[in-house]
Amino acid sequence: MLRTLLYPALRCRRLVSRSCPPSLAKLLSMDAVISSSPDKIKVLPHYQYETHDHLTPSTAQPSPIDQFRRWFQEAVDNGVQEPEAMSLSTATPNGIPSARIVLFKQVDSRGFVFYTNYTSRKSRELLDNPHAALVFYWREMHRSVRIVGKVEKLSKEESSEYFQSRPVGSRLGAWASKQSSVIGEHDLEERLEKLQNKFGVKEGDKEGQVPTPDFWGGWRVIPSEIEFWSGKPSRLHDRVRYLRLESSPEEHPEWKIDRLSP
Repeated sequence: MLRTLLYPALRCRRLVSRSCPPSLAKLLSMDAVISSSPDKIKVLPHYQYETHDHLTPSTAQPSPIDQFRRWFQEAVDNGVQEPEAMSLSTATPNGIPSARIVLFKQVDSRGFVFYTNYTSRKSRELLDNPHAALVFYWREMHRSVRIVGKVEKLSKEESSEYFQSRPVGSRLGAWASKQSSVIGEHDLEERLEKLQNKFGVKEGDKEGQVPTPDFWGGWRVIPSEIEFWSGKPSRLHDRVRYLRLESSPEEHPEWKIDRLSP
């Protein structure tokens, strides 16, 4: 009975419908999708994915970058919330992983770009182990993209160009935050106030001269593997993987395209 009611209820919530039947209204809370007890939380059956297109090696673009551009634009056009949000996974030289959500800012012929503090945990791990994995998940469209590759720093010129395009408050925030370090309760506010006085700007100003810090800039993930995932009913998902041929140059990569079992 729960399974019968759960899928329509979750579909109602997914479509943000305002006219869900009253009998389903109660199931729109988290109580409808989990069973909890003092010692555990158990996830109940998940609704079925319903993508209408079919992704195969024959329908995918020859280049994974072109395929990503197509899917990203469709995510934007279909109102996906924060389509640029992606999971970034790094690891220490000993293989201890860590992951966090960052914002994708650019894709070019070489790879995927994001910006951060170069003294942060993610940057320290990338300096010691210059490989990373990215994952995009566009829930509203039941699509995901997974990327694996090595990393490189952007040039100071590229990083500065982007930094100077950010709002004044974001530029001040980059200076104020010693990212990933332990701070006192009021340290951040005090640092921000000092920086506002130093640069002669305030957080809400529309314009102001805030220089690019030497400890801040961009990373580019140069992909060796990209997988596109499209959700289907009964967990029989479409999966297409691109593997870069090692003999091909990074500037003009060639790709082997395979369909993967779900």
